Amino acid sequence: MKRKGSKHITAHDGFVLITTLLMLVVLLALMGAYAVTSNIELATTKLSRRTASGFYVAEAGLNIRAEDIRSTFLGFNRPMGTAPASSDACEGGNMGSGDFACQNYTIGNRSARTYVTEHPSNPVVLTIPQGEQYQYLNAQEYRYTAESFALNSDQSVEALLELRFKSRLVPLFQFAAFYNKDLEILPGPAMTLNGPVHTNGDLYLNTNTGPLTMNGQVTTADDLYRGRKNTNACNSTQVRIFNPTTALALYPACPTRRLIVPADLVPYNNMIQMAVDPVTVPGPEVFDPTPGQVYWDKADLRLVLRLTGGGALDTTNAPTGIEVRNPDNSVNAYQTGRLNSSVICPGGLAGGRMVGSTDPTTNAGTFYNQREGKRMRLLDVELRRLLNCLYMDNWFGTGKLISDSTEGGLVFFFTVEGPQSGNAANSYGIRVRDAQRLYSNQAGAPEILGMTIVSNQAAYTLGDFNSVNKKPAAILSDSLNILSTNWSDANSWTLNGGTWGPGPIAGRNATNTTVNSAILAGTDTTGGVDGEAGQGGAYNGGLENFPRFHENWSGDTLTYAGSWVSLGTPQHVTGSWASQSYNPPTRAWSYEVSFNNAANLPPITPRFVYLRQELFVRDYEQDG
Repeated sequence: MKRKGSKHITAHDGFVLITTLLMLVVLLALMGAYAVTSNIELATTKLSRRTASGFYVAEAGLNIRAEDIRSTFLGFNRPMGTAPASSDACEGGNMGSGDFACQNYTIGNRSARTYVTEHPSNPVVLTIPQGEQYQYLNAQEYRYTAESFALNSDQSVEALLELRFKSRLVPLFQFAAFYNKDLEILPGPAMTLNGPVHTNGDLYLNTNTGPLTMNGQVTTADDLYRGRKNTNACNSTQVRIFNPTTALALYPACPTRRLIVPADLVPYNNMIQMAVDPVTVPGPEVFDPTPGQVYWDKADLRLVLRLTGGGALDTTNAPTGIEVRNPDNSVNAYQTGRLNSSVICPGGLAGGRMVGSTDPTTNAGTFYNQREGKRMRLLDVELRRLLNCLYMDNWFGTGKLISDSTEGGLVFFFTVEGPQSGNAANSYGIRVRDAQRLYSNQAGAPEILGMTIVSNQAAYTLGDFNSVNKKPAAILSDSLNILSTNWSDANSWTLNGGTWGPGPIAGRNATNTTVNSAILAGTDTTGGVDGEAGQGGAYNGGLENFPRFHENWSGDTLTYAGSWVSLGTPQHVTGSWASQSYNPPTRAWSYEVSFNNAANLPPITPRFVYLRQELFVRDYEQDG
């Protein structure tokens, strides 16, 4: 007999209960496993995110150190110092020194700890291989390895990266023509251009009566056009470019200007390349007569023609107004006195000295520039007599040699300092003469190794320059004017019918002249705008009129060997090509092939620097 309210539990009921309990255990286990899995995934995601962030921070550190190396070379310096030992690098006193020392960079809430090591074989001189940008040019190659650790907020390492890279230094004077702007090569008669050509802008190729033949690599950072820039014109006379063994015509049938497309370049085997990376080059300020600028600082001699507020000579320190300046731009009174002594430094200019200046306030014998429409105040220097003076006077008693090799030769900085110095249009300039041979003709005088003349003002050469016993030479200036061996200032400003005025071209007859020098100077821009084909405007004269002419050269030859480089427009002259009064010479021009050897480059040759990655290694990752 069962009690009231009692329940009988059967075997079946016990089985259900046990099954339910087991299911609950399984569900709890699954939930636990899910929680563990979720935590692992969250931790993994967090770790991956942290690792990725560390990777990018470390990579940024590498990029900064590589760019620092490149910038050092751009400043005409070589990175110096010692790297820390690889074991426990950047710990304790193991920090290295100079350009290779440990450096920390904070990026967000992380930091990159970096250092650089240099390859012991630096530098290596090489010819850039065929197929690469700037193929066949010579370069100095320096190899480096940058290491970068990414550290999180508790200073634990999240990523360690390594970059091995090459820094290549390519002298600008290895180009027949190098422009940091639009380049136009549009000769009238036949012209052969030996050597590579590069522009950071657009390139326009055309000719009139004779073919234009180019036998070096042609590279442009922007577009290439067959035809003119200022008009929609193209002459079917051939433009021929080697491929590299055969001269091929570049689109010979062109009644109007044509934009060259990649398909047109297939037959040239990379001898023509468009849309290459633009080259970073110095700005015009690098030629300023200012402490801290490389050419002023490194100059062996700085001559300044100083003018008063009215434009007359400032004779405070010298009767000629010409001073020798120290690197800090102060006047070196002792050297100035000796330079201006007709006994110590005799010459053929006014007062028996080898330095002088033209006088725009007088009529007879003044220098008139018809392109600028002005009588010019020029610092005049007899170069051979200057070298005689420096040799005979033991370089003003300092003991410096004219055979000095510090920068590969001598660097002279000549300029004019006056109320117009900084003007966009002024009447100043520097002129070198007596420079047929760059030497001292005094008995026992050593040969110079090379010479670079620098000015932030317009430069003029009078007569042959470096035509005998040729030396590595360069002229770096705001603009470049070539006066033949027959030039006379008196023929530029003459008395006509009782009135003084510009001398007629019939009285300014040139004679054959030779100039052997790399030239870096400003050039006008057609229409005043780069990168706009067919916008019209004044023509800049093209590469064939890079040097400014002032004479009747008809039937006479300008023989030139060197390299034409234009980094921008002139800063201190504004006269247009159309305003020139001249007849063009026969142009016997060529690239100076000896510049292919770095030992034959002029002192402090400007160069561009580019980096080439050799190896990128992600050494390891770890959670902090």
